[in-house]
Amino acid sequence: MDRWQNRLAVVTGASSGIGSAIAVDLVKAGLTVVGLARRVERVKELQQRLPAARKDKLVALYCDVGSESSVTEAFDWIIQKFGAIDILVNNAGTLQSGQLVDMNPALMQQVIQTNIMGVVLCTQRAVRSMRERKFDGHVVIINSILGHKTMTAREDVLPDVNVYPPSKHAVTALTEGYRQEFLALGTRIKVTSISPGVVDTEILPDSIRDAISGRMLHSADIAQAVLYAVGTPPHVQVHEIIIKPMGETL
Repeated sequence: MDRWQNRLAVVTGASSGIGSAIAVDLVKAGLTVVGLARRVERVKELQQRLPAARKDKLVALYCDVGSESSVTEAFDWIIQKFGAIDILVNNAGTLQSGQLVDMNPALMQQVIQTNIMGVVLCTQRAVRSMRERKFDGHVVIINSILGHKTMTAREDVLPDVNVYPPSKHAVTALTEGYRQEFLALGTRIKVTSISPGVVDTEILPDSIRDAISGRMLHSADIAQAVLYAVGTPPHVQVHEIIIKPMGETL
């Protein structure tokens, strides 16, 4: 991680769960981190739990990644304040329980806008900063095992993840799209998709939590995968990491 000392990372969805764990681990690894979230007060609370010498290295900033104007305002502020973005972790995501056949379309649109366009909007701004400086940055996308398959059907369980798997399949395709574009543009910017199985976070529906019981990953497990990916030498690109808890049957 030596090359990242005192560099600037942006982590979306930093107010809880995986995003919080990633933000903390990156700060402890020597980076300054801007934690983007709608619940910005929770990022400020996280800051207070950091070691005294590192508290000022986590900056809380409001951003709704599904809103182009909100992303523009947040990233304009970051560039004005820090001058550059070296690592982007696209972690923000949402899941709304319901069935495809009768769910409110507005809720499904919210999932698509956050999970797909949120990645696109934030990545555009971060990569612009990297390319302008000819800097070999890193884009990390927190995907899902459901970006590679769908839920396993069970007779006694009504599926309730609707457009979440399609949105994460899109993220898998985006990752490869970014890899090809970064290469064709003559950059050495890396892109990594990290696809966890079931993680014990707020986003997890009760139906899945009940079915999985104690077979869940923790947010810290995913944060460690991020540190591994960004810590690889310049000639190594970790394109995809799939992480499952022991005993997972999904």
